[in-house]
Amino acid sequence: MEKKKLLFIFNPRAGKGQIRTKLFEIIDIFVKGGYEVIVHPTQRAQDGYVKTRELAPEMDLVVCSGGDGTLDEVVNGLMAAEVQIPLGYIPAGSTNDFANSLKISKNMVQAAKDIIDGRLYSCDVGVFNKTNFVYIAAFGIFTDVSYETDQNLKNVLGHLAYLLEGTKRIFNVPTYWLKVDTRDASMEGEYIYGMITNARSVGGFKNIIGPGVELDDGLFEVTLIRKPKNPIELNEIITSLVSGEDKTELIDNFKADWIQIESRQEIAWTLDGEFGGDHSFVRIENKKHALDLIINQDNI
Repeated sequence: MEKKKLLFIFNPRAGKGQIRTKLFEIIDIFVKGGYEVIVHPTQRAQDGYVKTRELAPEMDLVVCSGGDGTLDEVVNGLMAAEVQIPLGYIPAGSTNDFANSLKISKNMVQAAKDIIDGRLYSCDVGVFNKTNFVYIAAFGIFTDVSYETDQNLKNVLGHLAYLLEGTKRIFNVPTYWLKVDTRDASMEGEYIYGMITNARSVGGFKNIIGPGVELDDGLFEVTLIRKPKNPIELNEIITSLVSGEDKTELIDNFKADWIQIESRQEIAWTLDGEFGGDHSFVRIENKKHALDLIINQDNI
């Protein structure tokens, strides 16, 4: 009987390179699960995308290990290959919001076992103009932190690295005049931050998005923060975000299956923590059930 084929792509630097001590054990689990394993450590940016697009059509299962950026590359590779191959994820980065949302084990060996023993879970994928993203598209204050922060600093400090980098700019916040359209609403105004998400936590913080988040309902959670006019309004915003309770008129929260955002100038966007380009017009659509994940569904 011909063995099933598994492509295992991992980022050797993610999360202090912790996979190096677990690699043989993980591969052994895959082999015992009945797979012939092709292993590829990523060599450079976008390497995960290229290898996935190239090899996924010949595989029965793709597994990736790394941070959100590695996951993003592999998902984009699967979408570009136009094959509905199941994906397993072993988180190894510094935040792993997507893994937290699905309660994927932080223990890498357990995560590998859950992939072999798990079941299919079809979740949504975002399309940002023509680029796919897994769980967040965002702009504004703090969004450039994750790709400007040095990788070694990220590994040592984790969440603190993001916060340290972010506090440098808190008193010099750029604002953007936006026209926002969705299926159900239109709005205009001056905003300092926006995020379109399909996750239960962002930056490791669970309260920021609000309750009732489902990753397979065909809907994004949208959070847009308007420009505060004084320190009191800024404090209202921070209190609302930290508590997860809507205590201000300055935050627009809603669900949408698509959203268009036009701005008077080009805005830098981040997609899953990586730089997503500068844009004055974006259309973001939800591709319902576009990604087949193998996870331990008892956890969610």
